Amino acid sequence: MFSQVFILWILQILRVLCNFNVDECLLKAEGKRHSEGNVMIAAFVPFLNIFLNEMNDYIHKEKFDSEYSFKDYQYLLVFIFAIEEINRNPHLLPNTSLGFELYVVQRREENIMMQTLTWLTGMGINIPNYSYQRKNKAVAVLTGASWTTSANIGRLLDLYKYPQLSFGPFHPNLSDRSQFSSLYQIATKDTSLAFGIASLMIHFNWTWVGLILTDNSKGTQILSDVRREMDRNRVCVAFIKMMPEILTSFHLRSGETLKIIIKSTAKVVVVYDDTGSYYIKMLSLFMWLVTWKVWVMNSQWDIGIVANYFLFDPLHGSLYFVQHHGKIHDFQKFVKNYNPSKYPEDHFLAVLWNTFFNCFISVSDCKILGNCQYNFSLEYLPVDLWLMEMTEESYNVYNSMYAVAHSLHEMILQQTQFYSHQISEKKAYPWELNHFLQNVNFKSGDGSQVTLNSQGKLDAEYDIFNFVNFPNGLRQKMKVGVFSPKAPQQHQLSLSDDMIQWATGFTEIPHSLCSESCVPGFRKSLQEGKAACCYKCTPCAENEVSNETDVDNCVKCPESHYANREKNHCLQKAETFLGYEDPLGMVLTCMSLSLTVITAGVLGVFVKYHNTPIVKANNQALTYILLIILTCCFVCPLLFIGYPNKVTCILQQSIYGGLFTVALSTVFAKTLTVVLAFKVTIPGRMMRWFMLSRAPNFIIPICTLIHLVLCGIWLSTSPPFVDSDLHSEHGHIIIVCNKGSAIAFYCVLGYLCCLALGSYTMAYFSMNLPDTFNEARFLAFSMLVFFSVWVTFFPVYHSTKGKVMVAMEIFSILASSLGLLGCIFAPKCYIILFRPDRNSLYCIRDKPHSKQQEPNISFSDFSHVISYNSCFTNIETAFFF
Repeated sequence: MFSQVFILWILQILRVLCNFNVDECLLKAEGKRHSEGNVMIAAFVPFLNIFLNEMNDYIHKEKFDSEYSFKDYQYLLVFIFAIEEINRNPHLLPNTSLGFELYVVQRREENIMMQTLTWLTGMGINIPNYSYQRKNKAVAVLTGASWTTSANIGRLLDLYKYPQLSFGPFHPNLSDRSQFSSLYQIATKDTSLAFGIASLMIHFNWTWVGLILTDNSKGTQILSDVRREMDRNRVCVAFIKMMPEILTSFHLRSGETLKIIIKSTAKVVVVYDDTGSYYIKMLSLFMWLVTWKVWVMNSQWDIGIVANYFLFDPLHGSLYFVQHHGKIHDFQKFVKNYNPSKYPEDHFLAVLWNTFFNCFISVSDCKILGNCQYNFSLEYLPVDLWLMEMTEESYNVYNSMYAVAHSLHEMILQQTQFYSHQISEKKAYPWELNHFLQNVNFKSGDGSQVTLNSQGKLDAEYDIFNFVNFPNGLRQKMKVGVFSPKAPQQHQLSLSDDMIQWATGFTEIPHSLCSESCVPGFRKSLQEGKAACCYKCTPCAENEVSNETDVDNCVKCPESHYANREKNHCLQKAETFLGYEDPLGMVLTCMSLSLTVITAGVLGVFVKYHNTPIVKANNQALTYILLIILTCCFVCPLLFIGYPNKVTCILQQSIYGGLFTVALSTVFAKTLTVVLAFKVTIPGRMMRWFMLSRAPNFIIPICTLIHLVLCGIWLSTSPPFVDSDLHSEHGHIIIVCNKGSAIAFYCVLGYLCCLALGSYTMAYFSMNLPDTFNEARFLAFSMLVFFSVWVTFFPVYHSTKGKVMVAMEIFSILASSLGLLGCIFAPKCYIILFRPDRNSLYCIRDKPHSKQQEPNISFSDFSHVISYNSCFTNIETAFFF
């Protein structure tokens, strides 16, 4: 029992000692790996991050931590895999084996430059412009994945025209042949990435997004491209945060960005990082606070061991763009067989076996001890850390190696042709490879065409992946769409929305809006000082509609249509007019017919009692004419009721104007008759002849002739016509008669008012004449009523529209006609029907003063102008009081 406990205790001590050596083995992993060959290829692979940890300000002691990337580690494996695959290919570089010098370096630029000088000189001491190596020097070098790393190394290698291939993302600066004459980019152009991101925003109607980008020239260019596409498609930026490209000291500066993200109302955040910035990794430590955001990225973040969430991964549900490439099937087989026993020089592989498979590590050489099973493989690593498929940059590493191999193959073939007898003595110089690299064109292992000529490169196609990590540790990516810039405009983005799993907190497609969408019937109203996506929803104006969401301006309905209550659709207006079925039309029709019957009754009374003095007085013929005209005036409004046509429109204005002209001229003739009758006091005078010849009766045709002239001018220049009133009544088109010439219409009304004013003036002058023969008071009052009605008509007529305007004109005709009928004939009808005792000559002759006031004129000559003092006195009392 004691022996067993002792053995376990010894094993635990060994376990602690072995684990204590893990950091030392990581430092040993940084350095040079070498494999001999006829032709050598060098590569610089960034692998480690060593940074100063200042998490706690109260800790004064500096502590350096290290962090490694599984994504970068895959570059190393792909590099070795491509070398071995090329060496096994009998058709590529026959009788030539490729070797390599692999430098695993830190991400810091100064460290990379030191390793570059070490490689150039071939010594441990960095001596510029000096090379100790003489044999099997590398003919090309691979650099990346940051473009700044390739640029810094490229400026140095360009002095020697050394072929350099960059496997990082495409950068336009590296295509400047004046600076980098021997640098070649294997990646395809990503100029369409900005358009792809904007298309994704438009597809999901995300109009309020945040932007986080690397603070370098590429990030600035992407920012410019993305903003241009977003502005063109009306997508607004909630915030912009430029992250430092290099972060060697951690001061929780990522927390500042996190506060901006949390405070922002944007539900979508776009992140562009082409350098694998450690800033992103630090930011990911705190993202568990913002699980309700959707992240859109240009590549999958390689968080690795830095972020280890308990349950909710904030990157769950994120979307990221990856340049499309096919699968290299043999690579997965290579990864499965890549183990410490086959590649003992890979110290990082030993660290992985120790960490995940509990294998002991030798203290001296960082190799796996014999207690470890050899059937372990990288495919057994957690899926949240290791991907079996090639990443975008790894695919570029693979193609870079084949680009060098094909260029070497062409160069060797050319050398064989020119130096067939001296091939053993011919040596390949690195700068000679540039000519072949510039023109190389081959098919990759997945069948895609590869070229290093930047002018011949096409825009990349992108696969869109959905990152799923719920529950934590699952870490699967699902391809949910494709963006192809070569496709037609409306088919460049293809997405399977139902396959996407959204971030925690979203059960449907997230809405990232600054303002809620304006529903149909409303329009967007911009707010001063705010982005275009931050707006208020304003209802459409009168007779305007919007039948779509988030419209900038409402559309005015056509004149023949009107907006419905919701203001989202234009409806056809119904035609209407003042008809007999209309309540207002029925009332006016009844009034017109009733007054016509009453006027006809008054005429019948006067015809029946035509021999009585009150009927004979004041020109009996004019009285009959006036009653007949008033009867026609009451019938005239029927022309205004019913569906208008061209004939009725012309008759409306001409007939009622003509009737009123005759009526007013008749009244004017009656007043003139009364005045002349009392002015003729001396026999033999011309006035006596004028009176006896009945000259006042010619007033009617003269006035009517003037009216006919006015109507003739009116009808010949601009006659009335049928018109449509589209605005007076909501939802209806009112069919009305347009007056044609408004000037002519008001001239006719003015002419009628002049006749009324003249009649009133004559009646007013005759009011002081002896009461026995005086009818002037009633004529004056009737003219006053007529004049008042039509003077009031003008402002009221202009303040009304549609059917009410027509009704107002009818009412004015009826009111003015009724004023004439009532003021002139009502007192006489009262005497005839209710006081017949007053309607006799006896009533006059019993008055002693009547004869004294009568002029010296015989009754037989002037019976038509006789009035009766006492009778009219009683009539006035009955009518006015």
